Amino acid sequence: MIGLCLLLQVLAVSDPSARMGMGDEAFQRIDYPSAVAAYEDALRVQPSNPEISWRLARAYVCMGEVADAARREELFRTAESYARRSIAADSACSEGHTWLAGALGYLAYYGGNGEQIRLSHEVLQEANRAIALNGGDDAAYSIKGSLYRALANVGWLQKELATILYGKLPPGAFEEAEAALKKAIALAPDVMRHHYELGVVYLDWGKSGEAVQVLRHAATLPVRVAIDRPRLEKIKELLGKLEN
Repeated sequence: MIGLCLLLQVLAVSDPSARMGMGDEAFQRIDYPSAVAAYEDALRVQPSNPEISWRLARAYVCMGEVADAARREELFRTAESYARRSIAADSACSEGHTWLAGALGYLAYYGGNGEQIRLSHEVLQEANRAIALNGGDDAAYSIKGSLYRALANVGWLQKELATILYGKLPPGAFEEAEAALKKAIALAPDVMRHHYELGVVYLDWGKSGEAVQVLRHAATLPVRVAIDRPRLEKIKELLGKLEN
């Protein structure tokens, strides 16, 4: 019996599909180090497999979201590298574009104004590519919604100065943010992020009634990724301020 178990473990290690499945199971448990280890084992056997690379990009984005400040940029850059590797292997793999957009969205925080403007264009471009390849990609719509919210919060004078100094920002307003996030919710109604981001859009937009309604629902949704835990605390904090 011990020999059979050992044989099965050896076969699992040598089978990229089995290792990828192990990685998926670990990812669902929010055990990102184990997920990364399994995916990297699979990638060593199939280095050009885009499905493995985008999963690694996703795992590194999720790790970066909850990492200490000193490690966050490094993790997001690793995510970017794996996402680009996925796209290089197969440009029709929508998830590669999705997680490249996600990684670049976070990396924009570390750049100057010119770099942020360049990355904002690339984030929108990659999210749109993902959607063109897979119209059911809720994560890509959610990333678009977050980008549009950020753009809507840039004042008119700031946009004009940015255009003069660094180049034109992509267009974006609260209406576009709302539409993208509502589409994400329609595709994946049990994902906390989509509802939370829509609630914050309404807050920034001055629509506190709509924000309360959306955030209340967000607070009932399951924790699926590590960032959902602090996100849930933020939702409760926001509701406490809005409802008092």
